[in-house]
Amino acid sequence: MKKNALTRRQFVARGSAAVAGVAFAGAALADDKPATIGSGAYTFELVPGWGGEPEANRFLMGCGIVVDSKDRIYVHSNANKCMFVFDRDGKVVNDWGTEWAAKGHGLYWHKEGHDEFLYYSVLGPYNRIIKTDLSGKIVMQIGKDLEKTANSAPFNFNMPTDVAIAPNGDIWVCEGYGGNMLHVFTKKGEFIRTVGKPGSGPGEFKTCHGIWVDTRKGEPEIYVADRHNDRLQIFNMGGELKREVKNGIVRNPCCFYQVKDKLYIPDLDHRVTIIDKDDQPVAQLGDGKTLDGKENITDFTFKTPHALTVDSRGDMYVVEWVQNARLRKFRHVKAA
Repeated sequence: MKKNALTRRQFVARGSAAVAGVAFAGAALADDKPATIGSGAYTFELVPGWGGEPEANRFLMGCGIVVDSKDRIYVHSNANKCMFVFDRDGKVVNDWGTEWAAKGHGLYWHKEGHDEFLYYSVLGPYNRIIKTDLSGKIVMQIGKDLEKTANSAPFNFNMPTDVAIAPNGDIWVCEGYGGNMLHVFTKKGEFIRTVGKPGSGPGEFKTCHGIWVDTRKGEPEIYVADRHNDRLQIFNMGGELKREVKNGIVRNPCCFYQVKDKLYIPDLDHRVTIIDKDDQPVAQLGDGKTLDGKENITDFTFKTPHALTVDSRGDMYVVEWVQNARLRKFRHVKAA
């Protein structure tokens, strides 16, 4: 038996079908094979020990995780040294801290021409969106207590939790822990509009925690993880509501990551869901809840997945909203 294989007793398959044909969390039970989650094209195998022991890396609650053009993985937490950068093998190649580390939350990678940048949403008392290069050097800020300059713009954010960049350069920000609204800016930080308000009706938010500019259908759409309304809401670029996704497809969605024509959604309520262009689930992975609602957390299930990213080979990296961030890499297993 391989060293990273689980026994039948150690792993219990999770998941309940929202539609027929969905690949749900499962384990390879044959004694000569390692356990996996998912099935078919959405099969993933845990890479034991990737990134080293979390305690050694001094993570403090898993906030964000992104991958750059060279498949380096950036892991963001609330620790004083808020960023660790890993290569594909899990070796630390860089790290840094900031004055606002304990209040950093969302993380977004964006390529602009030949250059690559990181965007952070930073909670109060800072209440800012901060853009840095890949080494952590600040190149632009939008937010509280800032003066208008070439690389900064004042705006009175109320607890921004995530940020995303549209193809035209517009910056979309959601205030999931405060205002429960979306705000849109030009790439230079100039305010354009506000979208939505607190509430549970169409176009209203109750913890609009994550945001993504989806490009799978040609015309960009804005996906919002309306976490405590247990749904996704999708808007056009003008801020008009187009549709909702609910009915159990998501529970408490956190944020998004687009991979070709699929959208990966880490769900704070124990699982990862993958949806297609029609907003239908094709996989729900690693469900850490039993059918009767009890927790069953193992190496191959999730407790509170807060963010994820997928590299160029299809491998998935997940951090969770727990003390040590529970950083894990799941290698994509190609379907036979």
